[in-house]
Amino acid sequence: MRAAVRSIRQIKAAFRHECSRYFSNIDRRRKLSVYSGIGLAQIPVYSKDCGSYVVSSLLAYRGLSVDAAKVSRNEGLNREGPLIEYERRIAVGELADGDLCQVGTLRELQRLYDELVVSANACRLDRYAASEKSGRSRWLWSRFMPQTSYSPVRGLYLYGGVGTGKTMLMDLFFDQLPCNWRKKRIHFHDFMLSVHSRLQKHKGVPDPLEVVAGEISDEAILLCLDEFMVTDVADALILNRLFRYLFSNGVVLVATLNRAPDNLYEGGLQRDLFLPFISTLKERCTVHEIGSSVDYRKKTSAKQGFYFVGTDSSDLFKEKFQELIGNSIPIQQEVEVVMGRTLKVPLGANGCAYFLFEELCDRPLGAADYFGLCKNFHTLALEGVPIFGLHNRTAAYRFVTLVDVMYENKARLLCTAEGSPYQIFERIVTISDAQQMAPRTSSRSRKNDDFNLCVDNELGFAKDRTISRLTEMNSKEFLENHAAMISEKQTLEVKQSSRAKAVHG
Repeated sequence: MRAAVRSIRQIKAAFRHECSRYFSNIDRRRKLSVYSGIGLAQIPVYSKDCGSYVVSSLLAYRGLSVDAAKVSRNEGLNREGPLIEYERRIAVGELADGDLCQVGTLRELQRLYDELVVSANACRLDRYAASEKSGRSRWLWSRFMPQTSYSPVRGLYLYGGVGTGKTMLMDLFFDQLPCNWRKKRIHFHDFMLSVHSRLQKHKGVPDPLEVVAGEISDEAILLCLDEFMVTDVADALILNRLFRYLFSNGVVLVATLNRAPDNLYEGGLQRDLFLPFISTLKERCTVHEIGSSVDYRKKTSAKQGFYFVGTDSSDLFKEKFQELIGNSIPIQQEVEVVMGRTLKVPLGANGCAYFLFEELCDRPLGAADYFGLCKNFHTLALEGVPIFGLHNRTAAYRFVTLVDVMYENKARLLCTAEGSPYQIFERIVTISDAQQMAPRTSSRSRKNDDFNLCVDNELGFAKDRTISRLTEMNSKEFLENHAAMISEKQTLEVKQSSRAKAVHG
């Protein structure tokens, strides 16, 4: 009986594998036909001589990624990948004329893409050919037969300033990967919530972190983490051991960050225990800096749409909230956020939730609560965002996390604040910024500055990202895209409701 079941499983796995290859080939042909339809042989390429993009032959275009082109010729692969797609989007006007720093980053992503394609079998990327052992079964098996299986391909650590396109470039890379690969693209906040949830589930196992690493690597050999950051001592200690297990299971990491590896968790508690993780990261990933100084988020048409400055804007804020909920009557609600926990919403209606700033950022809430909120509401009305400083540093951290979660979930923010995005974070500085500030001549004014100034490296780096994201979230383009998304969702719900009535009618 067991032999028969095993045979059926093997046949099903082989069938799924062949289907995947068949549909992947169809998808590849479709992509090639799309490229030929827009004239791939004449894609604009950056020319150092003229300092702009010029039309070039396909052969010259391939020169943008020499190593990748060599792999392609040697292995007979069809040319695909993030660099190809990036140039296609520029050619059809979906992206602005290329940024040389972004092109350099795309070369690295294209190199990684081509190496993964060539080494797909060695990396065990095909989900249909992968082992069916669960994370806990693997842990039990490893007690008897310890083994490591580092990937032959190094990952990629992308870091640079805010708004330089790190997330866009990683998403572009991820979207080009074959659909049958074991891959995952996830925001770092969401990733750590999942890790803590799994650890809770495996409580009682001698080494639950090894089991969790086994589960994660079963689901995804290629792990793309957006906005990787370390601010918490518990996370810092977990990451060191977790990634040691993940890398030994063959996981390939692609991560986007604002900081260089050596600056991670700078000034954090027990950082000496975190330093081995930095060494491991540099060993298992190619470190690449996006040197662009352009913040593309700030190039959107940011005007005062949903971000109201000043204490006298409360009435306008409430009018806008009423406009968003329409004829619905806002009532107090309670929504489930994570692991059975609930969050009280003072007023909610028509996908919109209203909070005072203190109710969301002065209480012991975190990323899990904010993720749960965004799953239930597409718009958040937040009243009374203050100027941040030393006296409300914890609230500033929570506000940064809230904006990160909202941005990742494409949620809309309606708020009143005591200042512009730049002004509310003006008193938050890094250690190096504080050292460069000129001393006051008056001891009294220096004392006042010291009282109001918050010197915090992590928050000082994070504030630039938050300012950039708040600017984009208030832009005309972002708000129009959000309105279109809501309209499309509502239309779909009406259609589904009509179909359900027709079936039951």
